[in-house]
This record gives sequence, structure tokens and C-alpha cells, in this order.
Amino acid sequence: MSAGVASDRRSAPRKHDTSGGPRSDVGGRTGAPSPTRASDRKGASDSSLDSFDAVVVGAGVIGAAIALELGRRGRRVLCVDKLPAAGFGSTVNSCAIVRFTYSTYTGVAMAYEGLQYWLDWPAYLEAPDELGLIEYRQCGMAALKDPGGHYLKVLPHFDAIGVAYEEWSTDELVRRMPILDAGVFGPPKRPDDPDFWADPTEQLPGAVFTPEAGYVSDPQLTTHNLQRAAEATGAEFRFATAVTAISHAGGRVTGVTLDGDTAVAAPVVVNVAGPHSYLINRMAGVYESMNIKTRALRHEVHHAPGPAGFDYERDGFNIADDDNGIYFRPETGNHILVGSTDPRCDPQDWVDPDQFDQRLSAEQWEAQMLRLNRRLPSLGVPHERKGVVDLYDVSDDWIPVYDRTDLDGFYVAIGTSGNQFKNAGVAGHCMAELIEAVDAGHDHDADPLVVEGRYTGLPIDMGNFSRNREVNPDSSMSVHG
Repeated sequence: MSAGVASDRRSAPRKHDTSGGPRSDVGGRTGAPSPTRASDRKGASDSSLDSFDAVVVGAGVIGAAIALELGRRGRRVLCVDKLPAAGFGSTVNSCAIVRFTYSTYTGVAMAYEGLQYWLDWPAYLEAPDELGLIEYRQCGMAALKDPGGHYLKVLPHFDAIGVAYEEWSTDELVRRMPILDAGVFGPPKRPDDPDFWADPTEQLPGAVFTPEAGYVSDPQLTTHNLQRAAEATGAEFRFATAVTAISHAGGRVTGVTLDGDTAVAAPVVVNVAGPHSYLINRMAGVYESMNIKTRALRHEVHHAPGPAGFDYERDGFNIADDDNGIYFRPETGNHILVGSTDPRCDPQDWVDPDQFDQRLSAEQWEAQMLRLNRRLPSLGVPHERKGVVDLYDVSDDWIPVYDRTDLDGFYVAIGTSGNQFKNAGVAGHCMAELIEAVDAGHDHDADPLVVEGRYTGLPIDMGNFSRNREVNPDSSMSVHG
């Protein structure tokens, strides 16, 4: 979710299809920004920009969901983004996987509550979209039982929460996915490691399969759906517009400045700026006071054609392969999307969100493709590099920060990249509940708010996402929860 923070970068779409064809997001859609309404266009509603009840900085999937939830609570909301359309930041390149494999109870509870939004999407939106609505593709997910035993952390939470799962033996795993090599290849290695191609000496003990998992068909359309739903509550969206200042007085936020000269008064400002979130926090003067920080991490996801003789789009499912350092899922046109789980052997590329290399790296493409080839040998290695490069907004322990700040009225929903797309709906609900409670006088720092899931009734302890928490030792410290 690229934010409204000012920069020298162009406001035009910045996504690149490195195959040389038209830009395509991971849902297979191509083309230019979504059609805009009059209120979307820069300068169209200047006269109405004097004051709002809340300003949401960042129109990615979580920012749009927060705008919707605040609008439903009777607030007049402005959502602002420097890019030309909703979901045009890092959201557009999300793999949009829906899974429940988190190391903490609250992480699993939030993800399982989040699933219900996708299952109930049209009813949740309560608004049409001229571009149509997204589909939730419930293909299921197999978390391979790596020798490190990461999967063992999640099973007690699955049992406590009621997440449906099946434990597959090695034979059952191969029966369900006959093109899969169940050998133990880990710990993850780079292709230049002399042991990368070593023959496995043992087999994986199987997998944990969650049949309700899947992926969302189109992440940018998802955000456009949320925009239209938020507009139905009276929310306004302003694109190609940068936030250049956060104003405050007497210890409370008073509004924002747009493009250096347009002052917007608001008693609530929500930072949902994705990879730019730390810059917005510095602008507001709250960065140093937060124990958990965020920063921008460059990441790549690669596209491969499915193996000959097997329709992975129809018969495949999401696979989390911690043993091999990758995850992958089916994609439109019998393709496979593959990403890294950030194993220790992979270099981390922390970048300036306004200046980073958007070209695919030959080294990372080779690493991810060869790892995928080891797990699915009949896949081969594609001759043409295809994929996307974008940014994660990563917190110190890879767990998001959904919280108030030391500046009254200034809230953050940050550190969400890579593993929170699935939680957009529930994150919007939780943030709106938090804002309502704190504005009504609740001391969230001393007595962390517990939000009840609107679908499951599960308790979501917002203290787990505090800006002042210590780094969570139960986190996997990776994109894989």
C-alpha cells in the first residue's frame, strides 16, 4: 500500500511486468487504473476538503477497509493516496493467499475471522461495483511438515479455535499431489551451495491440510470493491495526492496537509501507508516513541507455467514449504506463483520505498525457481523470467502494529505487508473498534482492547499488536506467520 507521503517518484502506475507484456497483477487482470468517479479525481472536491471526521492515509486493501468501517460508524472519512487508484501500491502485487498458519492464538483467530469476510463478500460490502466483485477460490492449503516442526505451533491453536484441518501422511500427501517430491531438502539453501542438489536421505513426515484456505482472485479489484462500499457510506477518496505534513496541537492530531498547500482538518488520522508508513510516523513525530518499528523490504514473486500433464490451477492447492524456503499457489491459466519465506540464507534487501530496483533479480529468480523445481520436478525450469517486484512493510517481528500512538487521535495499521491481505476486513473492523473505544476514553495502553469477531465471536486481543510490545519470540520472523 503505497501511501500519500510526498516524494519525487511519479504518480503514474509503477508496476512492471518483466516479461515485456502488459502489466498484470497476480489475479491476471491487465490494463490501466480502474475507472474513476468525479470524487476520485484530483481537484474534483477541493471545496469539501475543509474538514473530516477521519483521514486515512493509504488506499491499499487495509486502508480502504478501515475507511469503510469508519464510514459505517457514522464518520465522514477522507482516504488519500499519492497513486492514481485504490490498491495501486503493493496491494496490487499481493499473492492474496488466505491461510491460518500463525504461531499465536490471536494470529490464528484473526485469520480465521478474516476468512468469513471472503466467504460473505457481497453481503459484507452491501454495495455494487461496476467492475464486478472478486472471487474467493477455496483450493485448500498444505503446510508441509518440515523437520523444524513449525507446524506443531499451530495445531493447538487450530484445536482451540475450531479450524478444520487434516493431518496427511507422506503417502497421502503424494497421493493428493502426485507431482510432488516429498524428500527433505532443508534447511533452505541457495543454488550455489554445494549441497543444494544433494539427494534427500529422508522423507517429509506429511502435511497439515486446511481445506478452507485458498486465495482471492484479484487483489486490486478487492480494493476497488472496498472503495465503492466505503463511498456508499459517504467516504471520499482522493488519489494522486501526497500527504506533506501532519498537524497537531496540544498533544492531539488536528489534520493533514495535502500537496504542500491544502489543509484538511480532522481529529483522527490513520496511518495505513504500507512501505511508506515509517515516513508518515516521522512526519507525525511518533516514530521514536514506538518500540516496534517498520521498514520497507524489497521482495519478488515469480510466475511459472504449470507442469505438463497436470492442471495446477484446477487440481493444485496452496503449499507452504518451510523445508525448502518457498510458498506457492495456483494461478490463472494453469500457472504457479512462488515466493520466498525469507529463510536465513536469502539476503534481505531493505530499501528506500521511493528508490528501489523494480527489475527481477536473476539470482533470486533462480533460487526460487530451482527450489520449486526440487519440490515439483516435472515443472522444469522456465526459460523466461516472469514475476513482480514490490515492497513489504515489515515490523521488527513481522507481526503488524494495529494501535493508537502517543499523539492522541493518530493511529497506525502498519507492518502488514506479506501476511495481512487476508485480514483486510477484520483489520478494518478491529481498527474502527479501537478508534471508537479510545476516542470514548478507553485507556488501550493500560487495558488492551479485546475485539469480538463479528462472524466467529472469537476474542482478538489487540494488545498483541501494540506498538510498545516486545519483539514476539513466538513469531517465525518471516512472511509465513
